[in-house]
Amino acid sequence: MKKDIHISDVKDVYIAVTREYNETYKVFDWNAYLINNKAICLDMVIVVTKGYSRNKITTTFRKKIDELPPKSFAKIEMIQEAVLSMNNVFNVSFFDDNKLFEKSFVFRKNTINTASVEKVPLMGLRGVLRS
Repeated sequence: MKKDIHISDVKDVYIAVTREYNETYKVFDWNAYLINNKAICLDMVIVVTKGYSRNKITTTFRKKIDELPPKSFAKIEMIQEAVLSMNNVFNVSFFDDNKLFEKSFVFRKNTINTASVEKVPLMGLRGVLRS
């Protein structure tokens, strides 16, 4: 029954989208990262992303990370400029102490931009952060 289901809050896990120079193609790219700012390892992390607007939807992208050590981060994907004008959703699921946790991180359309960057924990980079 619904009353028996306990949904725990996800804390100290973030999604950051940073703008980085790509040496190979000599351009700036937007890259999405999952940040584990917890003192424990996250196990069996699944990230499902998609972009959408009123008229368009991107394909769904899935990324599996077996383990994300404490106080670390992992690259999820590169985000194309055309997708920044859409809403971008990152659904993250992981195990912590044999309990399943899940959280959605939403970047509303046009919120990923150079005017919105801030310091990103653990990375030493600046980007757009969702917690």
